[in-house]
Amino acid sequence: MSSQYKVIVGMGSCGIAAGAKKVYDSLQDTLNDGSAKLVIGGCMGMCFAEPLVEVAADGKRVIYGRLTSENAAEIIAKHIKTGQPVIESVIWSEGLDSADANYFNKQQRILLKNCGVVDPESIDSYMSHDGYKALEKALKTMTPEQVIKEVEISGLRGRGGGGFPTHIKWTLAGKSAGPDKYIICNADEGDPGAFMDRSVLESDPHRVMEGMLLAGYAIGASEGYFYARAEYPLAIKRLRMAIEQANQKGYLGKNILGTGFNFQLFIREGAGAFVCGEETALIMSIEGKRGMPRTRPPFPAEKGLWGKPTNINNVETYANVPAIIFHGGAYFAQYGTESSKGTKVFALAGKIARGGLIEVPMGITLNNVVFDIGGGLQGGGKLKAVQTGGPSGGCIPAELCDTPIDYDSLKKIGAIMGSGGLLIMDESACMVDVAKFFLTFTQDESCGKCTFCRAGTKQMLRILERISEGKGKSGDIELLEDLATKIVQGSLCGLGQSAPNPVLTTIKYFRHEYEAHINDKICPAKKCKAFISYEIDADKCKSCSKCAKGCPTKAITGAKKEPYVIDKAACIRCGLCMSACKFDAVLVTTGSGRGE
Repeated sequence: MSSQYKVIVGMGSCGIAAGAKKVYDSLQDTLNDGSAKLVIGGCMGMCFAEPLVEVAADGKRVIYGRLTSENAAEIIAKHIKTGQPVIESVIWSEGLDSADANYFNKQQRILLKNCGVVDPESIDSYMSHDGYKALEKALKTMTPEQVIKEVEISGLRGRGGGGFPTHIKWTLAGKSAGPDKYIICNADEGDPGAFMDRSVLESDPHRVMEGMLLAGYAIGASEGYFYARAEYPLAIKRLRMAIEQANQKGYLGKNILGTGFNFQLFIREGAGAFVCGEETALIMSIEGKRGMPRTRPPFPAEKGLWGKPTNINNVETYANVPAIIFHGGAYFAQYGTESSKGTKVFALAGKIARGGLIEVPMGITLNNVVFDIGGGLQGGGKLKAVQTGGPSGGCIPAELCDTPIDYDSLKKIGAIMGSGGLLIMDESACMVDVAKFFLTFTQDESCGKCTFCRAGTKQMLRILERISEGKGKSGDIELLEDLATKIVQGSLCGLGQSAPNPVLTTIKYFRHEYEAHINDKICPAKKCKAFISYEIDADKCKSCSKCAKGCPTKAITGAKKEPYVIDKAACIRCGLCMSACKFDAVLVTTGSGRGE
């Protein structure tokens, strides 16, 4: 009876970082009697509860979370021996109520269906879950035009941020003249806080490859390239394994499945330049040139890699295609909204109680994601804003978080879908500081080709720095808006055209915070160092001296049975004293006049 059990350890980067390898090793010792089959899996999505272990038998799945190498073996052995879950350690199981159950129950997993289920290092595991059946169906029963038609019926739009209809891209590339055509997968995921592509590549690499094969067949290409960040070593390792396995099985190479279709995949590692997420800059990087965008037209579908017709989509877009071809376009189109069909993968990060990877139907609201799936804010805090689309996106205030998540609705309020990062902020966030953070990133990542992007973002950043240092002046807000408009109009690629978005949306929805910094010389969130002071509440201070011991400038003094005192002139406002105090005796005050 016990031989039916399969134990899967989540071994994505997040799981390994949390100790999954040690958990795996402990289970290997415990299960060496053959009581269960121990395998590795990818990211199950519940990053907030890593390390994760699934016990599966007879179609029933039980996921345990927050395990350690010390307790994992005992819990799993007990489950297998008794046949009953150890309830207090269960994160999710179908039909079983748990505190975190809604994280899975409120999702609709199409693209992520295999993540954490299949062994990402085994093609046989992928094939046992209908892997490569969509490719077989397309090559043996469909024409390239029929493949594109199913993609059109599905309503799939590019998941890299632009939302361009996928079938139109494929049609243009397919109609372009020439015997040599290329497929490129943009896996250069550079948004701070985004990990969707990495997780999918680490967890289900064959699915992305199958999508690229289907795209290659549809447009008449015989070669494809993964452009992946070198900072994703595990994803690249598993991609290399997957390519080798697919070649051995006959899913890559010459005369695939005896149909006469030839296709080969290669990997190119990017050096981490954010601008290479832009498709023309990416192409130049693959060609060995400096990654800089070029003018369009001609578009890559006409003249792309080495001057040949090229189709570029991101990881998520390609990974959706096998399900669309296998089940039909209408299957995918049943989810989402009229103009934004299907599901979308998001990375939940920031002040969210349950951070991780989720997949939901388009049209779900931000509040649904934050509270129903994400479990609200850490420590029961109050939602202030959600940043969508990374450094190119916008900050959406809490009062607008009933907005549906789809391309058109987000655009109406000044934000964008982006690749799928969702940064959740509570009331401790200073929106001037948030705008400065994202503009610092985009200004640093500008390739420098466009004057408006290169010089304009630098000037905007200087103004934001001046405001946050207490040196803001009348007219700064209007100057930021004017510069932003010119940068959008004068930049060549999406980086420059969207770089001002965080600034524009924070001004639009949190203008009062900018005005407080400039006019009143205070930071309402008590975040900007120029406006704050640290004090010790004499009534709460226990004279434990921990704050003084941790102070790098020795600005804190005191004596036994006497409350400690902070010398404000010597204080550098690093906040270490507040972190060290266990009695909430260290207070932050604002409006001290430091910025004047």
